[in-house]
Amino acid sequence: MTLYPLIIRGASKKNMIAFINLGGHQHRVEKDSIFLVEKTGHPVGEEFLCKEVMFIAKGDDSKIAGPELEQVKVKLKVLEDLRAPKIYGFKYKKRKGYRRRWGHRQDLQKIQVTDLAL
Repeated sequence: MTLYPLIIRGASKKNMIAFINLGGHQHRVEKDSIFLVEKTGHPVGEEFLCKEVMFIAKGDDSKIAGPELEQVKVKLKVLEDLRAPKIYGFKYKKRKGYRRRWGHRQDLQKIQVTDLAL
């Protein structure tokens, strides 16, 4: 089995990118990028560090999981709380009079990457 180098589109020589695990989802982030995640439990305006960094790259230099990534710091800031559009569901059984209608609206947060450093 041969291992091929991981090529990431958009990883320029000067911009550092990282893949982080936040809220059970993986996100590709750069400095000053903004993205949506499920509610993290941090209030609006608070800055916090992401502990789960899975990959980081700057140009041709990249690091994948291991002790080297423990020093990587991804500082995030909560910009605002949002709610996703409502999703409706419906189930029924024909000729039995069984009908159930439900809805779900996910709580989200808009997050900005304030700092990405080794």
